[in-house]
Amino acid sequence: MQIHTTTRHCELDADVRQFVQARLEKFERLARDIHEARLVVTGEKFRHTAEIALRLNQRELVSREEATEARIAIDRAADHIEEQLRRLKDRRLDRSQ
Repeated sequence: MQIHTTTRHCELDADVRQFVQARLEKFERLARDIHEARLVVTGEKFRHTAEIALRLNQRELVSREEATEARIAIDRAADHIEEQLRRLKDRRLDRSQ
C-alpha cells in the first residue's frame, strides 16, 4: 500500500508522520486490496482538517474530520475509515457464506 501525505498551510512533525504511517498500515489487516492511501491535512487559523481517502479494488472510502490539532483530526478520520472498513469486511464475509 502506498501512502501519500499532503499538507496545506501547515507542517507535520516527524512524530506525527510516524503516527500516520503506523495508523494507516493497520488498515491492511481489515482489507488486503488497499492500493493507495491519501492523507490531506489543511491548517486554517485554529482549525485543522484531515481527509483520508483509501482506494480499494472496487471502491473508494473517504473520511474528513476537523479538530484544533492536526493529530486529533487525523486520529478521528482514521477511526471513521476503520469503521467503514469493518463494515465492508463484514459484508464481504456475509456474502461469501
